[in-house]
Amino acid sequence: MSTIYDTAILGAGASGLMASSILQGRNILIDANPKAGVRVSISGGGRCNFTNLKLGADNYRGDATFISEVLSGFDNRDSRKWFASRGLKSVVRGDGQLFCAGRAEELLSILQRESRNVSRLFSADIESVTLQRGLFTTKTSAGVVVSRRVLLALGGASYPKIGGGMRGLEIARAMGHDIVPAAPALTGFTLQPPQFFMKELSGISIPVVLTVAERVYSGDMLFAHRGISGPVIFNASLRWERGEISLNMIPGFDLKSMRGSGKRLSTLLPLPTRLSKALLSHLKIEDIPAKRMDAKSLARLSVLREYRFAPAGTFGYSRAEVMRGGVDTDMVDPSTMMSRVVKGLYFAGEVLDVTGELGGYNLQWAFSSAVRAAESINREIGVG
Repeated sequence: MSTIYDTAILGAGASGLMASSILQGRNILIDANPKAGVRVSISGGGRCNFTNLKLGADNYRGDATFISEVLSGFDNRDSRKWFASRGLKSVVRGDGQLFCAGRAEELLSILQRESRNVSRLFSADIESVTLQRGLFTTKTSAGVVVSRRVLLALGGASYPKIGGGMRGLEIARAMGHDIVPAAPALTGFTLQPPQFFMKELSGISIPVVLTVAERVYSGDMLFAHRGISGPVIFNASLRWERGEISLNMIPGFDLKSMRGSGKRLSTLLPLPTRLSKALLSHLKIEDIPAKRMDAKSLARLSVLREYRFAPAGTFGYSRAEVMRGGVDTDMVDPSTMMSRVVKGLYFAGEVLDVTGELGGYNLQWAFSSAVRAAESINREIGVG
């Protein structure tokens, strides 16, 4: 008789590896890639921003009650302690972001070591998952796996070149789950014709305050060949669906302070000169000495405090850090991560309709949801 595993973990990313590190019993980890943790190894520019000192449901797009419940079981302090106890040294950067002090491979090697007792089936495209008589059959390009439970941790459609795709959502839908429409997130915006002038400013970065869907973000915006990018734009893409965003390109600067100066506007604005000149041209304001500026020009210049426009779209999945949307969390029990529709089917990570802001929040979600699912399964088989 073929082996019947206690749990088949589908996906060897951050959530699949964390679950494999904690699960007891006889388990198997399945992935289409030839090795585990490909995305983990390149995250954070190869340094892996794995959590954040500031953590709450407000850092995520999704159901706040569901998110809070899951995070409460294994939060940012738990992640830091878990990895530190296994030899990982970390550093705090930016606004509370925790990175590996060394390379991302150090964190990945810990997950690999902790999950060494789990069987592996790699270079195996997952084709389907079916349930019959209490057993799951996972059909792959490398063979069939039978298990009592399945943990769906296949991630989302970002990074398609290293395995990102919609297979996890397709499996969940086929098994009766509602799917919140997916879209690229934590990525740049493309532009409509009135803002095409921004493409000529590639390489310039400025601090801005951005308002989108009643959310306010502060951070750096980068002008790029394809549109606009940078940390503040990445976070905005998590909330934006359609319509306008608003940019304050001169936060904290009093335009009236320029009055009376003999210097030209392009040199007085607290922006790179090339950008100042481009904005003045766009707003049809002559680059004259500030003392010659009339009230009409000053009013037009004040648009820089609230420059409103609608992006054309995003840079797409190939340039996105994550996918937003996914399995509807109304159909998942946050106390166990098990489906409310299919007994024995569990979820973890990006496949769920929970998406974090930039700053380590998505890896934290991968770890939190994986630990919750694994501990629940351990209790069910009587070892937790």
